[in-house]
Amino acid sequence: MNVIRYEPLGVLRRFHDEVSRLFDEDYTGLANGDQSSAATSRWAPAVDIKEEQDRYVLRADVPGVESKDIEITLENGVLTIKGDRRQEDKEQREGYKRVERVYGTFYRRFTLPDTADADKVSASNKNGVLEVTIPKQEKVQPRRIKVG
Repeated sequence: MNVIRYEPLGVLRRFHDEVSRLFDEDYTGLANGDQSSAATSRWAPAVDIKEEQDRYVLRADVPGVESKDIEITLENGVLTIKGDRRQEDKEQREGYKRVERVYGTFYRRFTLPDTADADKVSASNKNGVLEVTIPKQEKVQPRRIKVG
């Protein structure tokens, strides 16, 4: 006798994926009410954002995505991360009994705070973790004006 683990949330998630695919829409990332970012593709990498004293650090899990397949743009205070995880050739896929990993294009957008220095943003991809470093602007000291 085989023991089968029952995962009710897994069933709901698969149902949601099938309905989304049917209507060619995906609400991933917006269902939890997070309005600071938008995920507009079939899959979206998990992201952590940390604020430090002099910078913001964004880390995204992108296993299987090569650096050349990631595009990062910054326009009007919106940081956009777009990438593509390529599927194996059909010949290599034969013999699989189960395929759960999602392939295709992902697209995430984040609105940066006014304190971010857009000219000094940098990124690296190491061991499947994309790290985007966003320095904060240097504080402008108030200027004293002498009344004569």
